[in-house]
Amino acid sequence: MSELNFKNFNPRNLTANINFNLKETFRRVRLMLALFLILSSGVFYFFSIHPPKDFPINVVVEIRKGETLSEISQNFKKNNLIKSSFWFEIATRIYGDDGGVLSGEYFFEEPLNSFSLAKNVLKGKFGLNPIRVTIYEGLSVKEIASLLSKKFNKFDPDEFIKLASDGNKEGYLFPDTYFFLPNIKAPDILKVLEENFYKKITTVQTKIDTSGRKLEDIIIMASLLEKEARTLKTRKIISGILWNRLSAEMPLQVDAVFPYILGKNTYEVTLEDLQFDSKYNTYLYPGLPQGPITNPGINSIIAALEPIESDYYYYLSDKQGNTYYAVDFEGHKRNRTLHLN
Repeated sequence: MSELNFKNFNPRNLTANINFNLKETFRRVRLMLALFLILSSGVFYFFSIHPPKDFPINVVVEIRKGETLSEISQNFKKNNLIKSSFWFEIATRIYGDDGGVLSGEYFFEEPLNSFSLAKNVLKGKFGLNPIRVTIYEGLSVKEIASLLSKKFNKFDPDEFIKLASDGNKEGYLFPDTYFFLPNIKAPDILKVLEENFYKKITTVQTKIDTSGRKLEDIIIMASLLEKEARTLKTRKIISGILWNRLSAEMPLQVDAVFPYILGKNTYEVTLEDLQFDSKYNTYLYPGLPQGPITNPGINSIIAALEPIESDYYYYLSDKQGNTYYAVDFEGHKRNRTLHLN
C-alpha cells in the first residue's frame, strides 16, 4: 500500500490560493452587483420615475368601476400614461391600502410618473378643477357652442346646437359666469344655463305677470333689444318704439335679425338681403320674429318689460352707437341723411 507524499505540501500556499480565489470572487460579485444596480436604476428610472413622452395632459382618463389592477395598468399603458404595467402595479401595491384604486374620471394638467400616478388613483385625486367661463349677453346658441368648444375638450358643439335647436332653447340660456368641470358634456351645460335662466327670471316674474304679455314674446323682444342698443335707457326707448309698431300692425324692420339669419352685420345688409325668406325677417313678416335671435341678459329683459312710452315709431343708430329717433318716416329719412349718408 503506497503512502501519500506530503514532502512538497505547503499549507501557506493553499491558504494564499484560497484567499486569492475568494478575493477575486468577491470582486466579481461586487462588480456584477454594481452593474446590476446601475442597470436596475436605469430601468427603474426609465419605466417608473420618468413619465412617458406622450403622456396625455389636459384630457380626462376614466377608471371604470370593477376594473382590476391588471386591466387598469394595461389601459394606462395603452393610453401612454405609463411605460410599464409592472412598475405601475408595483407602485400601486407599495402605496395601496385596503381601499384600492378609486374609480372615476381623472384629469391631469402635467405628466406624472408611475409612482405619482399610483398615489393619485389610490387617493382619488381626480384633478378636476372647475374651469371659469363667461357667456356674454347677446350670444346666440351657435356662438355659445363655439365659445365652449375652446374651453372643454369633451364638449361637442354640434350636439349642443342640436339639443338647443330641438328644445327651442335659444333665448333661454342665461348669460353669466359659470364654473364647469373639464369633463362637462353638452347636455349638462345646456341644463345648467337653462336652469339659471328660470332662476334669474323669478326676479322679474311680477313684472311679467302684470305686463299682459307672454314670456315668449318678452324674451324675443329682449333678444332684439340686446343687439339694437347698448344702454338700458336706450333699450327702453327702442322697446317702446317696437311695441308701438306692433300695436299699429307695422312691420318691425329690425336689422339685428340679419346677422342671425345671414351672418352679416347690419351695415353689410343689401336691399336683396331684405327680401331673404325667413320667419325671422321682420321686413317680410309682420309681428315678432318666430323666436329669439340671442340669449339676452337681465337688462334687456327689463327693457322689454319697462318700455318708455313716446310718440316715436322710427329709430336708427350710427356707427358710433348714437341713436336717433323720429315720429314719422319723413323724420326718419332726415336722420338717415344727417347721420348715415
